[in-house]
Amino acid sequence: MSKQLPYATMCAIFERFRESEPEPRGELEHTNAYTLLVAVALSAQATDKGVNRATRELFARVSTPQEMLDLGEEALIGHIRTIGLYRNKAKNVMKLSRILVEDYDGEVPGSRAALESLPGVGRKTANVVLNMWWGMPAQAVDTHIFRVANRTGIAPGRDVVAVERAIEDNVPAEFARHAHHWLILHGRYICVARKPKCGACLIRDLCSYEEKTL
Repeated sequence: MSKQLPYATMCAIFERFRESEPEPRGELEHTNAYTLLVAVALSAQATDKGVNRATRELFARVSTPQEMLDLGEEALIGHIRTIGLYRNKAKNVMKLSRILVEDYDGEVPGSRAALESLPGVGRKTANVVLNMWWGMPAQAVDTHIFRVANRTGIAPGRDVVAVERAIEDNVPAEFARHAHHWLILHGRYICVARKPKCGACLIRDLCSYEEKTL
């Protein structure tokens, strides 16, 4: 695990990320806060591309919790059966939809605690929704971010909570809102797991990873 990078280096890294992609966007397709919540919940142990393929037709028919309840669990399964753990995910989507209708007037709540109280919604899912929909500087640490954070020294930590806290504590405030997307996209396409593409990396001279590839 790399040591935490100095503040000046952190600023330089995120300045480069911002220059390369000023407004990074998540890759999960959605139409509103509810479909975003469902898409993120479905994305656990699945790829964004796989979720998008499964939800395009679904979200053309369903955009509210009540519409999901009207659709029914078996019909939902028919849409998402290509996604891993689809039966359990379908049950959770139906349960959270009912709670949203009964307890939140059909609206997605805007607090981490309320989101985490929903079936199938953990801290990472809640943070993605808070970041992407409400623009909060919430940091959802997945495998890509965990890898990049530790390899580079941007936010080293022994588990996802430690990395999340390190991002919040050490990323300069002006970059905090988009840090999640910069890091996840960097890990998905450049700082990949088996053979990072260091030759194409825009922060390779600032990164503390010792086993850089050419």
